[in-house]
Amino acid sequence: MKKTLRIFWLVLVLMFIYVPILVLAVYSFTDASAVGGGISGFSFENYINLFADDELRGMIFGTVLLALVCAAISTVLATLGAIGSFYSKRVTKSLINAANQVPVVNADIVTGFSICILMIVILRADKDTFIPLGIGHVVLTAPFAYLSILPKLKQMDNSLYEAALDLGATPAQALFKVVLPQLVPGILSGFMLAVTLSLDDYFITTYTKPSTFDTISTYVVNATKGSQTETKTALWALSTLIFILVIVFVVVMNVLSSRKRRQAE
Repeated sequence: MKKTLRIFWLVLVLMFIYVPILVLAVYSFTDASAVGGGISGFSFENYINLFADDELRGMIFGTVLLALVCAAISTVLATLGAIGSFYSKRVTKSLINAANQVPVVNADIVTGFSICILMIVILRADKDTFIPLGIGHVVLTAPFAYLSILPKLKQMDNSLYEAALDLGATPAQALFKVVLPQLVPGILSGFMLAVTLSLDDYFITTYTKPSTFDTISTYVVNATKGSQTETKTALWALSTLIFILVIVFVVVMNVLSSRKRRQAE
């Protein structure tokens, strides 16, 4: 009975999470003008509009480029911070971990306002540059990348690093040839998490972006307030594609991890 209840609860939670996404995906292949509206037939028109519209293509390209650049910077900073924290003394390690937790639990709107005040009011930076936006996304994503990399350091056999030093390797050589290769899964996870957070962010982007630039999140909010039905339905197709890409990435990562574990055994 308990096992049946656990399975039922698991299925219920999964349905609550994924059924709305699947409904949106189904409607992205229809000619309906609203989710829940009437369907007269299936169509690829939403996907055609998504890639045929110059404005949508430019918005998607700009969002992805911003996410990749900020995620790369965040991952480098997070990797350096995690390694520095791991090999630091207890007090320093505790201070670094505590400082990293603040942006994680802090509200995005507070971070957005703070960066806006710092860059525009105090430093007199031009709001129509990408500097405040880039800093905002790095501040948002780097702590999460840090949290993805640190557990890999804790799982690592520290004696390998010490053995490399004993065998004549310099600290830099031991870092790049011994430590970093063991952190690759955590670095990749941190990078993809940073990309996802950057793509999804709305509040920080709203308060730090140039007036002529839109990301997917800000564009979607503005589009839902308007009356352009073709744009709204094209965004259903975009949401479906993002979901499919995430699923593919998760499956590939799990397959590679399983192969690596089998090889290790």
